[in-house]
Amino acid sequence: MGSFSITHWLILLVVVVVVFGTAKLKNAGKDLDGAVKGFKEAVKDEETEHTRKNRLRSHEATTSNLNTKDSAQSENLEIRATIGYCHAQSYRYC
Repeated sequence: MGSFSITHWLILLVVVVVVFGTAKLKNAGKDLDGAVKGFKEAVKDEETEHTRKNRLRSHEATTSNLNTKDSAQSENLEIRATIGYCHAQSYRYC
């Protein structure tokens, strides 16, 4: 009761073609095709932009971690140099 048989769909198709004509249906199909293509391009551009932002964030995080490690290592070297200097000078200047 709830579904149409194949004959119902064929009659409906004939009525739609008679009412709208094949030219209008062809134009509607082209318009729908253009809309679908535009949507796909927009989604693809959004994914590309999202991927680029994630790569940039990942690169910034990696760079900041490296900079933090470099600054910690340079501070460590400065402390060692100061301790070495103080030890060499018998703690007179420390």
